[in-house]
Amino acid sequence: MSVLLAGILIWSLVHFSIRLAPGLRAGLIARVGHFPYQGLFSLALLAGLFCIISGWKMAGPGEPLYFFPWAKPLSLLLMAMAACLFIAARAPTDIKQVLRHPQLTSVMLWSMAHLLANGDTRSLLLFGGLGLWALIEIRLINRAEGEWKKPPRVGAAKTGVSAVIGLAVFAGLLYAHPWLSGVALF
Repeated sequence: MSVLLAGILIWSLVHFSIRLAPGLRAGLIARVGHFPYQGLFSLALLAGLFCIISGWKMAGPGEPLYFFPWAKPLSLLLMAMAACLFIAARAPTDIKQVLRHPQLTSVMLWSMAHLLANGDTRSLLLFGGLGLWALIEIRLINRAEGEWKKPPRVGAAKTGVSAVIGLAVFAGLLYAHPWLSGVALF
């Protein structure tokens, strides 16, 4: 569990450093340059991700702490919404008229879906930890950026295309889930 926890902490602290330690970031960019800084930032995130994946595998499923028989259909619905929001974060869509942070909101939905469906310790640590990271990240970004300026509307057609792509990604994730996580859904 310590490797999993280390990965979540690395992931979170590297992201938080952008807003919590802007002087450190600026100093690194001044010393090594913008592109090398981005490379170091990416390497640190990859190290965190490596620890998360390794720690997940090493921890094993463990004993369930809770079980909700109704959770599977709800978690699938939340995951479909999370996939759509994740795609909407980078696509022209009117979802951004309603949500300031669709990508981080998708991480929170992903986290909730998995917490509902998995009641073991490693799941609580991984999904709870990354859900908490996304919530804190939203607060930090909002504080740093100030008042929300909504982007211009793009129309129902582009929003619909984004949603269809999100649902296709969700279908792909359902199919690949056993390979990605070692957990079969059906």
